[in-house]
Amino acid sequence: MALVERTMELDSAHIGAIFGQFDCYLKKLERAFQAEITDRDGTVHIYGEENQAKKAQAVLEELQELARRGNQIQEQNVDYAIATHMENQGNTLLEIDGDLICHTVSGKPVKPKTLGQKQYVDAIRNKMIVFGLGPAGTGKTYLAMAMAITAFKNNEVERIILTRPAIEAGEKLGFLPGDLQSKVDPYLRPLYDALYQIMGAESFQKNMEKGLIEVAPLAYMRGRTLDNAYIILDEAQNTTPAQMKMFLTRIGFGSKVVVTGDMTQKDLAPGAQSGLDVAVKVLSGVEDIGFCSLTSRDVVRHPLVQRIVKAYESYEAKQAYRDAKVKRIAKERGSVREHGRTGRDKRG
Repeated sequence: MALVERTMELDSAHIGAIFGQFDCYLKKLERAFQAEITDRDGTVHIYGEENQAKKAQAVLEELQELARRGNQIQEQNVDYAIATHMENQGNTLLEIDGDLICHTVSGKPVKPKTLGQKQYVDAIRNKMIVFGLGPAGTGKTYLAMAMAITAFKNNEVERIILTRPAIEAGEKLGFLPGDLQSKVDPYLRPLYDALYQIMGAESFQKNMEKGLIEVAPLAYMRGRTLDNAYIILDEAQNTTPAQMKMFLTRIGFGSKVVVTGDMTQKDLAPGAQSGLDVAVKVLSGVEDIGFCSLTSRDVVRHPLVQRIVKAYESYEAKQAYRDAKVKRIAKERGSVREHGRTGRDKRG
């Protein structure tokens, strides 16, 4: 195809942020769209096949608008912008960017960064119970926490309750020293980390002492009725069906619930059924309950995490295919042997 040249103007104040350190983002664009991009005093020249050059320009324009709005351009933004424009989804990042949830104590805005995260946040706003399902790094817990703290500050709920099952991630921790709270704190540390970052340690401690914020193992929920509360169940893939049923039946009036989990990272005993798997099957048609499935595309940690998640997804898919093939062959051989025995019995 014929090559074309497209030109555009970039603000000198934002060129460094858009191109990245040592032009690393620029090189990503060139590889993705098979184009050559050069900058001459703020005028950017894009050489390449017409459709690809047009998409590269659209990505640069989108990144420039993000920078103008005060956003720090990160590698995840660049990767996502490239992916959406390659799939002709338009300026998805700009549409998402307008949805501000809150600010951290350091002033950093908390916003959804992908279309999947945006749909997740919208579901939390519109549904009483939301299941956020997806791999590590997709912001399931962090966004739910941001929504809970925002609702709490706006007096939409009277308290925040954060819980997760106290199950080891593959290793035995043994006898932990200290009182009961000290024993369960290691399991709840990820929830504390998000609270400190969004709310601040001082504000968190003050509200926790008043009983307005509660962080507790799932077992502590039995027998309670939770009214006017924002309740988050984290790591729900490690619940049993009985625990999940117990938790969901604690919900009272004026409450909102977010259940997060990654079905690929279960720490239950071998052969044990996950309460999250059962809940998805049982509750899929119930009104006012939403299900959001995030994917590797929604990973917002280091780009390497996204590649790790994709690699595991590919490996597990191949493994599942092999297992299904082995079962099918074994079943067919069993049918052949059974047919042979039946024929011999008839002749006998």
